[in-house]
Amino acid sequence: MRFRACIALLLYVSACATSAPSPREPAARDPRLANLQRAATLPWTDGGRCAVREASEPWPVLAERCYQALDHDRLEFHDLTGRCALASAGAAAMGLGVCVLAAPELVVGAVVVAGVVVVGFAIKEALEAYEKRGRPQVRPPTLPVPETQPVPEARPVPEVKPVPEVKPAPQETSPEKGPKPEPKGPDFFPPLEPPEALERERRRRCEPIPVPHEGKDDAHNQCADQFPPNRYPGMDVLVDGVSFDALQVGVRVLWEIKTHQFDTYPDFIQDKEIDKEMKQLDKERKAAAACGYDFVVGVSTDAHKLALLKRDSTFKIAVTGCKR
Repeated sequence: MRFRACIALLLYVSACATSAPSPREPAARDPRLANLQRAATLPWTDGGRCAVREASEPWPVLAERCYQALDHDRLEFHDLTGRCALASAGAAAMGLGVCVLAAPELVVGAVVVAGVVVVGFAIKEALEAYEKRGRPQVRPPTLPVPETQPVPEARPVPEVKPVPEVKPAPQETSPEKGPKPEPKGPDFFPPLEPPEALERERRRRCEPIPVPHEGKDDAHNQCADQFPPNRYPGMDVLVDGVSFDALQVGVRVLWEIKTHQFDTYPDFIQDKEIDKEMKQLDKERKAAAACGYDFVVGVSTDAHKLALLKRDSTFKIAVTGCKR
């Protein structure tokens, strides 16, 4: 019995000697804040709204979901660790850039940004909110309440008799002069949208969106991925609702790839094919130009190139030599 009492006493003393964690110790770093600080070092086309929306997710998830909102023309990605060469099929489908960007640790030289990065307005607002949350709140000083003065005794208000209402006599309208028309108010026009809203809408429409290749022609898709080369291997690109075969790496150039052996067709079939292609290519070139992109057509043979230029010499056409 005495032995049990000694053990209980020892347990009680050791529990009292263990110090509780101090409230002054710094808490673990907020992962959302860390993501916002890392995103602030990158150039965004949407002001960082996607990064703020996905900041609560792990950084690799944020990088994959918001990769399309980056200003790719100002970024270069270098696989310094060699890890992206063995990346999974899901990451490889989005290209080398998203694999390098999604790395949990930031390797020096892996992501190179051209020019000065201006923090996106959405990220700046979120970081300012964190800063304000961490500042100690200062209460305004309490002002002394002035002493209340005695209210003077109210005197009775003399009764005021209402004045009888006199209706104005109706004015006789002259037979020669009709009733005067009521003046019309000024014409009001609906307010115009501010230029900033129009620019944001244009950027949203013109943002390149990778989508799976429409066709199942492996030879055609391989040519579209390798020849420009394609910024998003294995993917087509939607710009302003129009599908393109590739967006060239490092430049704002959209591509349409043709791989059929045009010079083997009979003359009648060639004419029909050129008629159909001209409608498609004209639509794609207009959509690319409206969003600030250049447009190039890739064909497999010189005969195909000459036939297109004969119809419209303003097209930019490159002979790829790709086979079906």
